[in-house]
Amino acid sequence: MAEKENKKVNLPPNYNPPKKTRPRFSFYWIYAILALVFIGIQYFNYTNPTQETTWPKLKVMLEKQDVEKIVVINKEKAEIYIKKAKIPTDTTYKDFTKRNFGSSFGTNPQYYYQIGSQEIFDKYLANTEKTIIDRMAKDSVMAKDTNAFRQQYPYPPSYDTRKDIFGDLLSYIIPILLLVGLWFFIMRLMSKGGGGGAQIFNIGKSKAQLFDKDTSVSVTFNDVAGLEEAKVEVMEIVDFLKNPSKYTLLGGKIPKGALLVGPPGTGKTLLAKAVAGEARVPFFSISGSDFVEMFVGVGASRVRDLFRQAKEKAPCIIFIDEIDAIGRARGRNAITGANDERENTLNQLLTEMDGFATNAGVIILAATNRADILDRALMRAGRFDRQIHVELPDLEERKAIFKVHLKPLKLDETVNIEFMAKQTPGFSGADIANVCNESALIAARKNKIIIDKQDFMDAIDRIIGGLEKRNKIISPHEKKVIAFHEAGHAAVSWLLEFAHPLVKVTIVPRGKALGAAWYLPEERQITTFEQMFDEITAALGGRASEEVNFGKISTGALNDLEKVTKQAYAMVVYFGLNKKIGNISFYDSSGQTEFSFQKPFSEKTAEIIDKEISILIESAYDRAKKLLIENKDKLEILANVLLDKEVIFHEDLENIFGKRPFEVEEKVRLTDHVYPVTSLPVAISPDPPVTIPEDPPAKTKPEPKE
Repeated sequence: MAEKENKKVNLPPNYNPPKKTRPRFSFYWIYAILALVFIGIQYFNYTNPTQETTWPKLKVMLEKQDVEKIVVINKEKAEIYIKKAKIPTDTTYKDFTKRNFGSSFGTNPQYYYQIGSQEIFDKYLANTEKTIIDRMAKDSVMAKDTNAFRQQYPYPPSYDTRKDIFGDLLSYIIPILLLVGLWFFIMRLMSKGGGGGAQIFNIGKSKAQLFDKDTSVSVTFNDVAGLEEAKVEVMEIVDFLKNPSKYTLLGGKIPKGALLVGPPGTGKTLLAKAVAGEARVPFFSISGSDFVEMFVGVGASRVRDLFRQAKEKAPCIIFIDEIDAIGRARGRNAITGANDERENTLNQLLTEMDGFATNAGVIILAATNRADILDRALMRAGRFDRQIHVELPDLEERKAIFKVHLKPLKLDETVNIEFMAKQTPGFSGADIANVCNESALIAARKNKIIIDKQDFMDAIDRIIGGLEKRNKIISPHEKKVIAFHEAGHAAVSWLLEFAHPLVKVTIVPRGKALGAAWYLPEERQITTFEQMFDEITAALGGRASEEVNFGKISTGALNDLEKVTKQAYAMVVYFGLNKKIGNISFYDSSGQTEFSFQKPFSEKTAEIIDKEISILIESAYDRAKKLLIENKDKLEILANVLLDKEVIFHEDLENIFGKRPFEVEEKVRLTDHVYPVTSLPVAISPDPPVTIPEDPPAKTKPEPKE
């Protein structure tokens, strides 16, 4: 019969209709019932036949002898009972006749009067009684009824004390219910997305987003370019999850966790997404800040719930982005002490990662760019067994990253990926993605249908130096000073062997800069004293040029001096490049002295450090002045060309100064007149603006701390 019925509606024979499920009980029904009860109580009170009256009306009722009795309640309200015989005969009480509720006239008063003072009310009643008796005494017929009237007159009234238990109860319950309702509302808002519900009891649930076979990630390792070494280590974890027997057969154990460490924008989160796309196992993604909550114990509860869910779906991967939000070393906070919510969350995380209970099949990936501040217990073997360093890409890696981000763009034939990679030293993957996007926007602004090389060069200019401001008002004298300042940088860097080769100089304001010089830094892993000393000398070339040509200096070299001071301090204090200090480094890679209030060296050593830094900088400044004095005529020619053209390139310096005297094999041959390079000390004018440009830090790799 079932098959026939299914055939009638063209359903397959094995079709099973879905079972009807009962609707889930909702607490909203309880809220609705309580509201209806409250409305019913209010309606009942509203339909009460008792009416309020005034003293003049009450006085008329007393004079007509219609009042049976008066009862004063709690010395606040007087209840007036009308004689039953008077109600149907007197037109004054016709409303009570229409609203006759059976026996209500025998039990309920017909009127009530709000008395202000008990003494005054008693006086009113006594005076009214006296007035009526005096009137009756004048009438001989009615005088006989005086005694009977006194017996029936409701004075003095009876007194009663009543308690409205229900009303008093409501006065206590309603505020509590309002507070409870407000609490429920706030908890619902704060616990939305807290792991399977928005009720108050789910506030301690994990907020991790689960990616499984139903919500798979489309990112794979093919989408991650330039991280070959990191991908090798991460792919081993993925391979272990796919083929565990391959490793366990030899007695190996699955690693507990891997920590991705690297500068911002290098692709740590993208690498984790690729792991989720490749592993094909449940992948829990959560940020470190999701554990931090204003309520005590919520962070630890969410950690427990996260690992409970992970154990149920093992084998799986947990990814904690920005783990430094909860993984900061304990005891570092000198203000609130060690016992705070963040540290409780960290303690729970440490217990779950390598505690008494086992987490078979659960691998933890975490990402941070502040590995130096993480707790050492979190970094030990058995918790994060591996630290995968994701560094800034080199030349070949930048080529691969450009290939990925250039796929959706419509490019001109003049765009050379290798050329672009050489112009972006020190750029991270996010920076390269930004360059590609900005080039497309610039081309679209110029109404182009394809993106050419010049658009990419303009994009690099804008990302590093900001947008050009050709409408900025600069006086001729200021412009001349700016030109000689930038020409000084260009000349000194050209004449020094280890200074970065210059590519472009401009005196067109860009961003906050009044002028800028672009350099192409050499990509090196170690740096010598001579190289750093040449860089300091080149950075001071702008101020030296001002003194040589104008006999005075200005505030335009603020950023130059800041960069030079930091570099000289690092040479003396960190790198051991000073003879008097010797082979000593006061650099602390562990970060233990972050909250220390004392220096790692004595006051006498501090004086020597200050003196050696000053000597180093002043000797570099004198060296820069000497070079510019020897080539003053060429410096003036260069500055005049810069004033005329506003922008000069590598070839212009070569025409004026000739070949560099120590010409070495260049890594990049600069033949085009229309492109900048990334590493530029940009001139930034302080607030309030001044007339001389300054040089911001170059976008290059940081100097190695070795």
